[in-house]
Amino acid sequence: MELSARNQLPGTIVSTKLGNIMAEVVVEVEAASVVAAITRGSVEALNLKPGDKVRVVVKSTEVMIAK
Repeated sequence: MELSARNQLPGTIVSTKLGNIMAEVVVEVEAASVVAAITRGSVEALNLKPGDKVRVVVKSTEVMIAK
């Protein structure tokens, strides 16, 4: 699948935590972890599970960092 988003990070799913509607998916990307909040339906439709190789795609108009 081709995407216009340039920020694509290959990684491996470490864990998934399913809620009633939303789910938390933790992906290990090199030496860091990325946590994504997606719908439970998406986790189920994509059959996401620990150990799966995935791409984290970041598409945003802004990223903020505060200290």
